Amino acid sequence: MQTAMLSLRSIDSFYGQVQVHQDLSLEVGAGEIVCLLGGNASGKSTTMKVILGLLAPRSGQILWEGRDITRLETPERIRLGLASVPEARRIFADMTVEENILMGAYLRRAASRDDRRAIKRDEERVLELFPRLRERLRQAGGTLSGGEQQMLAIARALMGNPRLVCMDEPTMGLSPLFVDTVLETIRTLNAQGLAIFMVEQNAFQALSIAHRGYVLQNGRLVMQGAAKDLLEDPRIRDAYLGGEQMAGI
Repeated sequence: MQTAMLSLRSIDSFYGQVQVHQDLSLEVGAGEIVCLLGGNASGKSTTMKVILGLLAPRSGQILWEGRDITRLETPERIRLGLASVPEARRIFADMTVEENILMGAYLRRAASRDDRRAIKRDEERVLELFPRLRERLRQAGGTLSGGEQQMLAIARALMGNPRLVCMDEPTMGLSPLFVDTVLETIRTLNAQGLAIFMVEQNAFQALSIAHRGYVLQNGRLVMQGAAKDLLEDPRIRDAYLGGEQMAGI
């Protein structure tokens, strides 16, 4: 059996004395889109922090291609091939669009001409993916619309040459047009071989493009499976279209 690219095994995490995750296990394989669903305060965003090394679990393991990275610092994980598109984009509002994009290559910067050429090639690649950003390279990032800022956040993440991108609520607060654009971008990147782990509240949008999904409730996994099976599960439909979110799961 092929080793998963990313695995969380029996993770327990806490904020002080408050437990967030209870025996959380999940994995993302090479070339997969995997979504993590759940209501508010279910532990979704904390899962992202654990993966990226922003919160150390109290127990359990984080594995990258079978290697234990539980104690690695965030920059070391990024060097392995992880990247992040954080919730609310978190771009640098006073920096230009191009400066924001190049910030994604900060761990790759070196004096050699080959490094500079490679970064320039990757910048050109992300601008081909997001032509709207090319038109706004000299604008301050804070002047972009919400959808354009999300494009910028994805472009910045791609500049690290990642193999797996973690996206936290990538469609939050976007107009329907930009939601479709972001989802199509995720499909395109995945078709190019990039693995995607996305945290989302919109179950149907996430499951429509994912290969597999997990559902969190109060820090515990309560459902998992192929995205198409979860889409057809009446509990998912009731939870996301009915009254109380995640009720009955």
